Amino acid sequence: MDYATEVKGQEHSTGGGEPLTDARIAIEVRGVDKAFQIPRHRVDSLRERVTHPLMRQEFRTLQALRGISFDVRRGEFFGILGRNGSGKSTLLKIMASIYKSDAGRVRVAGRLAPFIELGVGFNPQLSSRENVVLNGVLMGLSRREAARRVDSVLDFAELREFADLALKNYSSGMMVRLAFAVMVEADADVMLIDEVLAVGDAAFAQKCLDVFRKLRGTRTIVLVTHDMATVQRFCHRAMLIHDSEIKYIGEADEAAMRYYRLNFRDRPPDRDSAVPDVNVRVLDAWLENGAGERVQNIEQHETFSLGCVIEARHDLERPVFSFQFSDADGEEIFGLTKYLELPEGVPDRLRAGQRVLISGEIENRLLPGSYYLSAWIMRNRTAGDLALHRLQLLEFIVFGTDLGPGRVQLQDEVRAVIMDDGEGP
Repeated sequence: MDYATEVKGQEHSTGGGEPLTDARIAIEVRGVDKAFQIPRHRVDSLRERVTHPLMRQEFRTLQALRGISFDVRRGEFFGILGRNGSGKSTLLKIMASIYKSDAGRVRVAGRLAPFIELGVGFNPQLSSRENVVLNGVLMGLSRREAARRVDSVLDFAELREFADLALKNYSSGMMVRLAFAVMVEADADVMLIDEVLAVGDAAFAQKCLDVFRKLRGTRTIVLVTHDMATVQRFCHRAMLIHDSEIKYIGEADEAAMRYYRLNFRDRPPDRDSAVPDVNVRVLDAWLENGAGERVQNIEQHETFSLGCVIEARHDLERPVFSFQFSDADGEEIFGLTKYLELPEGVPDRLRAGQRVLISGEIENRLLPGSYYLSAWIMRNRTAGDLALHRLQLLEFIVFGTDLGPGRVQLQDEVRAVIMDDGEGP
């Protein structure tokens, strides 16, 4: 059964809150403010307390959020971006009812599963098995239902052999795997996720991304992250927060661009570093098999074609088009770089609004597995004047039976022969 959570001033109630104004809205945030009182002088020792017992503590006000209002639709994957200290994690905690707002309200329709801070909601003295049941109940499941899901949670987290170990003996990586598994298996309507995934190892992080891909469009997911590649790949929309206020809500690519500009706006010029920028909009990207048919996956050893249509967001002088193929762990396998093919005498320039088709055949030496294709579209080939932004284009599978170590199968002329007695190297 759906419920609503409402936060209004210092009041907090769950179950039977005022209904949302639109049935298509999963989260409704209106006019949320939040401030913290920070002591100007820290008293760290007993001696200070004894020698200055009547010293009056002074505080300064840190305004974390100011007038935050937005909606998240049912089934939407919504990103919250911002620099460290911008207030995005505070907002997520208010949405999860961990913090109370000073003003405004938050309403959430459906069962809520937060994945916000490492260890929140866990009892370190209890085993993972006991904590799974406890967290399931806190997320709205009955005790019996929570107990039934223990095995699937432990299997997903790959922690079955540590099921009876107290959580105080878990590493941070084990904790994050357990917390994420609890959230996934709770089968909640709304998921709130902070960037604690960074604590896990690369293999589990990829497993979490696979969950995002599976749940995208079927659950309402709010993700706080600094990873713009994840934002581009999964988010339907994104919101940028800066100085406690909303600066932008809309397209994920545009939010990523503004986030990058915000981060690099005040950085002094450095001829050895590139300044991220969103230079183009990807209109289409695809792979073709040898018959010229668009395909999702590629057969091993079969030559395939790459196609990509982009549109310039602004004028680009001397543009460069670089593509990278990466494996499921994010390791780059190989890449290719191309330039505009122009008649002699024509300026090497791409005007705002102009479109470019990049296409051609690629010899397939990839071994079976999952792969990603991304692109860097750059302007100005001079090394000290680059502007670039990574674009996630495709994910695909190479299928076949010719397995081997690594990710690429090379042709070689290497042989193994028996040497005659006494024959030197």
